[in-house]
Amino acid sequence: MNKDELVKTAASMVAAGKGILAADESTATIKKRFDSISVESTENNRRDYRELLFTTPGVEEFISGVILYDETLRQAGKDGTLLAQILSSKGILPGIKVDTGAKELAFSPIEKITEGLDGLRERFIEYYQLGARFSKWRAVIAIGEGIPTDYCIHVNAHALARYAALSQEANIVPIVEPEVLMDADNTLEVCGEITAKVHTEVFAQLSKQQVLLEGMILKPNMVISGKKCLTQATKEQIAQATLACFNKSVPSQVPGIVFLSGGQSEVQATENLNEMNKTVPHPWELSFSYGRALQESALKAWAGKPENVKTAQEIFLKRAKLNSLARTGKYDSSLE
Repeated sequence: MNKDELVKTAASMVAAGKGILAADESTATIKKRFDSISVESTENNRRDYRELLFTTPGVEEFISGVILYDETLRQAGKDGTLLAQILSSKGILPGIKVDTGAKELAFSPIEKITEGLDGLRERFIEYYQLGARFSKWRAVIAIGEGIPTDYCIHVNAHALARYAALSQEANIVPIVEPEVLMDADNTLEVCGEITAKVHTEVFAQLSKQQVLLEGMILKPNMVISGKKCLTQATKEQIAQATLACFNKSVPSQVPGIVFLSGGQSEVQATENLNEMNKTVPHPWELSFSYGRALQESALKAWAGKPENVKTAQEIFLKRAKLNSLARTGKYDSSLE
């Protein structure tokens, strides 16, 4: 493990004014996205869409890294250049999603455990050779009657820490993603309590497994009302609750927090990030690692048609720029 390399990479991932594009949709997930615009999910169409995003002129001003799917890390663009090399040539770090998805948890099948540890050390060696300099593993924590259980939180935190240690061993910065889902009817307060509990266990496990905090990035949910909650929190309440939770549960040595959008709309995700960055001082860089909240409008504009590429790129660039402004609390809805 090269500590200096890990620390340098982690710092560049949360560089001022920049965030991370999550373009690591699994084959099944991107098929759903393509179905929504009536485009067949072929290998070439997936390549064309991601190449559209990665070659957007000027995007390197606002995007520091891109999380890729295994297929994408191995793909070449139309001119034969590997997509990862296209990113690197623009100063954008290529990353890789390494988990293999969430499955039913033994003895608690309504909860999930993320799999993918088998053979991970060997995969990391190959991923580094293919150009990946950071990685991502997502744990899924659902809220509901009697859940999450301590058992579910513990096993997912343990797996996250095992993954992070293997990633750092390979000189690849781990993005640790414990996502508390926003699908239930829970209040903002319940989300805050559970998020703090999850973070506390995750960082306890990371410590036990000797993970270098300065060489990792946290990708959490915001503290937010469940989608089915009758009372939806305001952006001010979300910012206040999120920062209060993180000040209790996230060590200051972590260089950056890159929020997931978690089903929020493009505008909501930007507004909430902006509110956090203009609220109070915090020890970490507060940034973004959005998928749909960066891509949704661009995907619709593209619609699988080559003649729409330029328009889609302009839309994607604007979304990236607006989130860049939110990094410093300078976003305003009038810019939409």
